[in-house]
Amino acid sequence: MNENGKYVLTKEGLAEIKRELEKLYKERKKIAAAIKEARSYGDISENSEYTDAKEKQGLLEGRIAELEDIVRNHVISDNSCQSNKICVGSKVKIKQSGKEFAYTLVGATQANPQEGKISIDSPVGKALLNHTVGDKVEIMAPRGKVQMEIVGVG
Repeated sequence: MNENGKYVLTKEGLAEIKRELEKLYKERKKIAAAIKEARSYGDISENSEYTDAKEKQGLLEGRIAELEDIVRNHVISDNSCQSNKICVGSKVKIKQSGKEFAYTLVGATQANPQEGKISIDSPVGKALLNHTVGDKVEIMAPRGKVQMEIVGVG
């Protein structure tokens, strides 16, 4: 969430969230049916099927509420960077300690380091924003300062 209380998303990120919501709405119906069936077994105080279904329902409803909040309170990054400066949605190649890494800068809700998507709110994301190819940036890591060179922006 940014300082204006909005979730920063790319268009692709918003589409992913909406797809997940649709999937969860369908799952909600299945869980409601499972609860109804479990109730039909009689005493719910010792009914493990009922307990399991209610637990799944609670988790599901929490995730739905979270995603609906993001959809209601989002702002799309239009990826219109000034003169090749790094912004939300930029694909960035950096060189650090002789190794190259590629990242895509995204809003916090889309971050997934395993996929190379890092949040603009992370230390690396913050350091890279508004820089261009050839710039060197420093971040504070647990082991001290780390220097990176930006070698590509797409």
